Amino acid sequence: MRTQVAIIGAGPAGLLLSHLLHLNGIESIVLESRSQAEIEATIRAGVLEQGTMDILSNAGVGARMQAEGALHHGIELAFGGQRHRIDLTELTGKAITVYPQHEVIKDLVAARLAAQGQLLFEVSGVELHGVDTAAPSVGFIHRGEAGRIEADFVIGCDGYHGVTRPAMPGEGRQDFKRDYGFGWFGVLVESAPSSEELIYARHERGFALVSTRTPTVQRLYFQCDPADHVDNWSDDRIWAELHARLENNDGWRVNEGRIFQKNIIGMRSFVSTPMQSGRLFLAGDAAHIVPPTGAKGMNLAVSDVALLAQGLEQFYRQGSDERLQGYTTAALKRVWRAEYFSWWMTSLLHTFADATPFQREVQRAELECVVSSRAMATALAESYVGAF
Repeated sequence: MRTQVAIIGAGPAGLLLSHLLHLNGIESIVLESRSQAEIEATIRAGVLEQGTMDILSNAGVGARMQAEGALHHGIELAFGGQRHRIDLTELTGKAITVYPQHEVIKDLVAARLAAQGQLLFEVSGVELHGVDTAAPSVGFIHRGEAGRIEADFVIGCDGYHGVTRPAMPGEGRQDFKRDYGFGWFGVLVESAPSSEELIYARHERGFALVSTRTPTVQRLYFQCDPADHVDNWSDDRIWAELHARLENNDGWRVNEGRIFQKNIIGMRSFVSTPMQSGRLFLAGDAAHIVPPTGAKGMNLAVSDVALLAQGLEQFYRQGSDERLQGYTTAALKRVWRAEYFSWWMTSLLHTFADATPFQREVQRAELECVVSSRAMATALAESYVGAF
């Protein structure tokens, strides 16, 4: 098989890149280890910045997002028994849309199939060859048969545990890591929304988050031990913990309902640089991870592939690789700002086992400064909506 760009991974990054390239007349083939049903059913958060919404809409895949996504003009910070609203739109002129990642994937898969794009699902044994040459290739097994793609470029959009980052040359590479020592226990609940906007809550028992997926589904999280197991948490225990952490002096309570999904996710920060070597480029979680507190994961992936699409367009239309050569520098400028913001939000709102009484009081004081200072609230809002 021959194509211009081989893309490993059919998450939002890989699918969107393939579609952006298609719109510019550039051929691609996408390889994915999971089935189409699996990627469309994998529940992930979906806080979309205005820039992300614009890219999806301009690519012709934003109609359902605009019709079904929930436009949010603010968020709330809860601590000390009170809730404080950060007015994102008033402070920045921008808003965010809550639209789950798996719905974005459905829209992108539909667009690629409608354009007769080549998507190969349930692929195994992926191996990269010659990425340091002008003629890289990818070997794989699909439906029991060995295959090979010859391409001009290989793009790794296969996540933290994928095969593309390990294929990067070791010399000159640097990985930056931070393990926070706690996780998020997430539940999906059949109920009416508890709040029109997201609520980020700090409590002595740990962080909690209230989010809405649809008019009938809530996504709720609370800080937990990452080594814990969902079987240790009955529904009654979960609701007791959420009520305790989200209690409010005005009598507000989170709406209960049938819990139909439980999972635990770890909290870590990770950046691998450079994000390119020869004809191999990394995008999204293959190159960087942010804790979900800052709601930046999918937005960073979209930003990465937008840069790559521009670089590849320049290469094929103008014969210049200037943008491709500058990809790592351009991408990391955005990545590190998002890493900082996600680390700051995580540090601001979570409890830390080794925190001293002094540190806990400083954390509380910082929250009070954020909600009482327009300058600090604006800084939070600008980072949250991606206005930088």
